[in-house]
Amino acid sequence: MAGIDQNIEFKALNIAVMTVSDTRTEETDKSGALLVESLLAAGHNLSAKTIVRDEQTVIEATLRQWITDETVDVVLATGGTGVTGRDVTPEAFQAVYEKEIPGFGELFRMISYDLIKTSTLQSRATAGVAGGTYLFAIPGSTGACRDAWNKILIHQLDIRHRPCNFAELIPRLKE
Repeated sequence: MAGIDQNIEFKALNIAVMTVSDTRTEETDKSGALLVESLLAAGHNLSAKTIVRDEQTVIEATLRQWITDETVDVVLATGGTGVTGRDVTPEAFQAVYEKEIPGFGELFRMISYDLIKTSTLQSRATAGVAGGTYLFAIPGSTGACRDAWNKILIHQLDIRHRPCNFAELIPRLKE
């Protein structure tokens, strides 16, 4: 049966949040703020937060920094997942992945379809693993961030979620 096993003790993960945008500031970054609020409300730790420009080299450099940081278990990025010329978040993520998690983008788009129908085709949400760190790229809208967190990530980043979850695999990611 899927759900939370109350017999298992919750384990807080250390999560970094990256907003990819040429225009957002700390004051206007509603999506990044929503992810921070959500992860903290779930009992996780915010290990870092930043806003970076839609530049592949900058996104990659930030990811590589966090991947080598032992205090970061998970990176949540919002923005830059569309199809316009400046949307390069998926390319940056692909450049650092050791293993891709294709099911994340597929499931995100399936969930989004129920809400925004065929417009979900414009999302290139993606996920993978590098250096023992989970990397998730989510579209930049607050709705997309809310859906990704509430319908996927809150469960998969909770070690108590059954029948399985990403959190329980963290000790084995560097095997």
